[in-house]
Amino acid sequence: MAFWFCIKHHRVEGDEGCRAKDRLGPYDTEAEASRALEIAAERTAEWENDPKWNDDVDQADEGPDRGV
Repeated sequence: MAFWFCIKHHRVEGDEGCRAKDRLGPYDTEAEASRALEIAAERTAEWENDPKWNDDVDQADEGPDRGV
């Protein structure tokens, strides 16, 4: 069974729950699903601080491959 976090009702749900557009997941455990918003925030912070994906870097100084 998969678990989902409903962002509309702020609760963990099973496969039968709110519409997909209102849910985060799937997660393997109910405990993991209950941390969905925290997990999403952690992933966002990682992406925002990843130098390969940082749009704030001056691309002109990095050559044609832009540091990739």
